[in-house]
Amino acid sequence: MRITIFGATGRTGKHLLDQALAAGHEVTAVVRDPAKVTAEHPALSVVRADVMDPAAVEPQVTGRDAVLSALGSTSTKHPTTVQTGSTTSILAAMGWAGVRRFLVVSNSGMVTAGDDVLTRFLVKPVLRRIFRHPWTDMAHMEDVVRASGSDWTIIRPPMLTEGPRTGRYRTAVDRNVRGGRRLSRADLADCLLRNLDDSSIRATISVAD
Repeated sequence: MRITIFGATGRTGKHLLDQALAAGHEVTAVVRDPAKVTAEHPALSVVRADVMDPAAVEPQVTGRDAVLSALGSTSTKHPTTVQTGSTTSILAAMGWAGVRRFLVVSNSGMVTAGDDVLTRFLVKPVLRRIFRHPWTDMAHMEDVVRASGSDWTIIRPPMLTEGPRTGRYRTAVDRNVRGGRRLSRADLADCLLRNLDDSSIRATISVAD
């Protein structure tokens, strides 16, 4: 497939880029600093563009089979709109270009459906206070995605680790994976690529070990 990846220099995005190339996809990586892309491959194009500018994004998504976003914010001290703003821009550009398939990374921490009692009533309230700013941004981002006319899939992982790619993880649709506490970034990338086909269109998929 011909795919465009946003956030390809991030901790998850690097795995996503490497795995996509290894799987034989033709990849355009849209980044702020091309020097941070260490991968080299004949099927890789690296483009500098402002993700918040739909006009700059449109040429990078035109003619693609799918667009994936691993963008996010780690700031917990101040309100952020990184995911909402970037996703709004990407979806606008996709609409102009007539590209429909969109996959985006969110987070399972901000929802409780499917959680056990301990997680729902003890763990999650604490985490919501700590991560209220990025999780508020993610929640708004998900609203934007669902309201779009795209063929979207939202992927919700729990706490991410730097563990290996195992391919052994559990998924659940429209609810959290019960007892799922962690997931490696490499397995998150694997899950994103496995959902490139049409089977998960307009679905919110939680994934955990």
